[in-house]
Amino acid sequence: MLKPILFGFVFSTLATLLPAQQKGPVYTDQERPIIEQLKGLRGVSDDQRGAVTRKIALEIRNLPPDTAKVRLANGLASLSTEGDFGHDTLQEVGTTLAEALSEQPAQDANTYSELAQLIRYEGVQVSFDNAQLKQAMADLEAHDRDRQNANFTLTDITGKSWRLKDMHGHVVLVNFWATWCPPCRKEMPDLDALYQRFQSQGLIVLAISDEPPATVTTFLGTHGVSYPILLDPGRKVNDAFHVDGIPKSFIYDRQGKLVAQSIDMRTRRQFLELLSKAGLRERANP
Repeated sequence: MLKPILFGFVFSTLATLLPAQQKGPVYTDQERPIIEQLKGLRGVSDDQRGAVTRKIALEIRNLPPDTAKVRLANGLASLSTEGDFGHDTLQEVGTTLAEALSEQPAQDANTYSELAQLIRYEGVQVSFDNAQLKQAMADLEAHDRDRQNANFTLTDITGKSWRLKDMHGHVVLVNFWATWCPPCRKEMPDLDALYQRFQSQGLIVLAISDEPPATVTTFLGTHGVSYPILLDPGRKVNDAFHVDGIPKSFIYDRQGKLVAQSIDMRTRRQFLELLSKAGLRERANP
């Protein structure tokens, strides 16, 4: 998932290492090929990306403990959820990150949060456990309680006002995105197609951006969608939903209960699975 400030792993985790690399070799011969594979992972076709991700996970797992193993495993985890690459892939990634942390505890709480999200939202199972991971899991539970109780009133790019708590009786998908975010742009056509398909059954998609209105409207001039695009100046709603990476989606059923969420980009099939938890399903042809 892409971080709002650092634009994701490729521009954050690697960026912290590359300047040092310019001063002299800081990576082993085993690590350098892994870094290059991570940098190019988004360029791998979707039908091959799961297998490539699993291969990288095993290569990281085989690194010696006194390396950048945790950082590489964390970076792979942040990229592994960008689509539908299978639970086996996510399990390999989670196992790799957990094993790396068991060998070399991290100082950064975000690393434990990455693993906690794989466990809580993607069904990954690991044997590793420590105080930092327990705290990360507790934080996610608290965040979900906040999201269940969240409310907001925002204006869309046409000037219309939207209030979340006024949407009772509808299935509401709240999507956080940005124009600069490649996974956000990749999921938009599928999300728009599903909105058009299920709008008559009560689906409302509220896509929220914290960017300036001119940036958003310029982008939509060439990447138009039919669902409402809401503006969140000051990131108050982003913060209320604890959004620290995008895209993220939260689905509320007709009674206003948070029934599903995605921590990253989703395909049409994955969105359909999430929407089914709110009672929306494709109708059979008569």
